[in-house]
Amino acid sequence: MKLDYQETVLDNKVRVLTARMPQVFSAACGVWVGVGGRYESRRQSGVSHFIEHLLFKGTAKRSARAISQAIEGRGGYFNAFTQEETTCYYARIGAPHLARTTDVLADMYRHPRLATADIDRERGVIIEEIMMYRDQPHQLVQDHLGELLWPRHPLGRPLIGTPENIARMTRDEILDFKTRKYVGANTRVAFAGQVDHAACVEAVARLLQDLPSGPAPRCRRVDTAALRPAPLHVQHKAIEQTHLAMGFRCFGRQDSRRFVAKLLSVLLGENMSSRLFQVVREKHGLAYSVHSGAHLFAETGALVVSAGLERARTGKALQLMVGEFERLAEKPVGAQELKRAKDYAIGQLQIGLESTINQMMWIGENSLAFNRLIQPDTVMEMLQAVTADEIQALAQELFQRDRLSTSIISPNSTADQEKDIDRALSHLGG
Repeated sequence: MKLDYQETVLDNKVRVLTARMPQVFSAACGVWVGVGGRYESRRQSGVSHFIEHLLFKGTAKRSARAISQAIEGRGGYFNAFTQEETTCYYARIGAPHLARTTDVLADMYRHPRLATADIDRERGVIIEEIMMYRDQPHQLVQDHLGELLWPRHPLGRPLIGTPENIARMTRDEILDFKTRKYVGANTRVAFAGQVDHAACVEAVARLLQDLPSGPAPRCRRVDTAALRPAPLHVQHKAIEQTHLAMGFRCFGRQDSRRFVAKLLSVLLGENMSSRLFQVVREKHGLAYSVHSGAHLFAETGALVVSAGLERARTGKALQLMVGEFERLAEKPVGAQELKRAKDYAIGQLQIGLESTINQMMWIGENSLAFNRLIQPDTVMEMLQAVTADEIQALAQELFQRDRLSTSIISPNSTADQEKDIDRALSHLGG
């Protein structure tokens, strides 16, 4: 599968990326900036997400309502997200309305009003969002895990910030962060669907012509030698289940073994055929939700396993999970199981890229993460080339106790949970 891709770099270093899909009616547009939570100091924690909210509150020439009506009033959909290394403002619309939608997104990106009244109002919204996440143990346990894996580093802090930070953040601090980070060298405008590359380039060049070129900001890298990850955090909370998140520290996305890590995660817990789902849920009925994922950043990452477990049998579930880690390390995966994992990963990629939004996401993320486009067929070839021996070798490397951090939120006593995890991990390598 090969994307019909073109790229143009403007004079102010903004990159315009297109993936043409002439068979569809719609088009997607995303304005990307290579900045997120890991670019923030402790005092700034949460500012990237705060800015994301504020860009929807109006510009010099459009109110918040006018922004939404310009896109939703034409049958479109728009949204945004903030991650550790990127922020994206995007929309999907019928192709005849793409020019207007691009104008709206560029106006939000370049000329947000950032009115004091809007900032003060949005503080309350974000603080309530923080409280909502704190009431969701499956989310909270992930925040705790990040703090364990990357202590005293921006990657270990919640993207949304803290109520204290959000409450005291000033307009000048917000504006200064945006001015320094939202620059041409750090900006990508990605289009996919029924699009014309030359027309997209002309529109972006006109709409973002006054955006300063840069330089692109840098973030603090993880110093692996100085890092002192914490092994365990247990919190007692009046809930019905025990929520668990286990993270095995690993390499970043530039490592060629990222394809091995993807298949290792699929084998563990990315679908209903996976080992953890079959053993923990189907065979023993100890969980409704159990899953895994490889979370890779520029120079570091983690293979994360999460579950909501029956409170009375958490120890048993942990032992079963650790048993699957050990099985993958001790014995190469069989040919048929490996083929199913590859077919799943490749099939999910192919199905996803039928969507204009997903093709737009693909080219935008590739440009910021790798500074180039990696074609989907290249990824598929790399996945197909992974061997059972490579998966076993990675499992042996990762599934070590000194690589593991574990976060638990449970209705049971913290002392009991600590005993459960200690017993379960007693035979894990390292």
